[in-house]
Amino acid sequence: MALRDLFLMFLVCFLWAAHTIVSKIVVSDMEIPPLFYAAVRFGIVAVLALPWLLPAPRPRWRILLVGFLMGGGGFALFFLGIKTASPSSAAVVSQLGIPITALLSLLMLGERIDAKRALGIVLTFAGGVLVMWDPNGGFPLSAGLLLVLASTAVGSLAAVMMKQIEGVKPLQFQAWIGLSSVMPMILLTTTLETGQADKALAAGWSFVAALLFSALIVSLIAHTIYYGLIRRYPANMIAPLLIMNPLLTVTLGILVTGDRFDARMAVGTGLALCGVMVIALRRNHVMPLTSVLRSRFRSS
Repeated sequence: MALRDLFLMFLVCFLWAAHTIVSKIVVSDMEIPPLFYAAVRFGIVAVLALPWLLPAPRPRWRILLVGFLMGGGGFALFFLGIKTASPSSAAVVSQLGIPITALLSLLMLGERIDAKRALGIVLTFAGGVLVMWDPNGGFPLSAGLLLVLASTAVGSLAAVMMKQIEGVKPLQFQAWIGLSSVMPMILLTTTLETGQADKALAAGWSFVAALLFSALIVSLIAHTIYYGLIRRYPANMIAPLLIMNPLLTVTLGILVTGDRFDARMAVGTGLALCGVMVIALRRNHVMPLTSVLRSRFRSS
């Protein structure tokens, strides 16, 4: 890989990691209602990506469903979860998206999982469970991390369904994500949350900056760069580099939000990332790796 493109891959992973930190600050420190945050974010995405909306992919019901699951639905769960979960633990739990995608592909598409990839799935789940486990209370698990896990599962389901839609370009997909997400999220925030405008005004320009970063820099720019790299290089070269995303998130979480990173977190993170590496580096007997990598939309 050219040095310039390696830097671009690092930049994408850094922006994804920074977005997790920014989201934590928005819903926790600024106390912005999570559903409102998702609604405004995808409203901006819908407006900015509108020129790329047409021609509409077919069947339209599938692109609308996939767009909502990978957009407003998944992010609403993630924003709700990150309100109480630490960015570091959320980043590790989000890595469960790759084995969940493989399992859903097995169940929904009848694709096979070989022994080594099965080992990777077991390692990733073991690491994720260790991170979610409360050593003082055992199980029950953290409610915030369970919401993050639900968000990951929703994104994985959307990634498998996306395999049945052909010829959708990145900016066009972002346009449909925004379109399919904005109205349901407006309905949910107006029904389930209160004081959205007052809290947004109280947060001021900091909230505006966070929104623009989330919608413009992360959704539109980072993903466009990422998919350009996928087209230029083999997927099994790109996949290992995605490990930078959770590692950068853990680092930023410790430095910015003061996340605790103890031995349990270290072991769980190591197990999960080893599992992801095993899955990502296996030759594709399960599913095209680019389809697995589509689940990274959930990180945006």
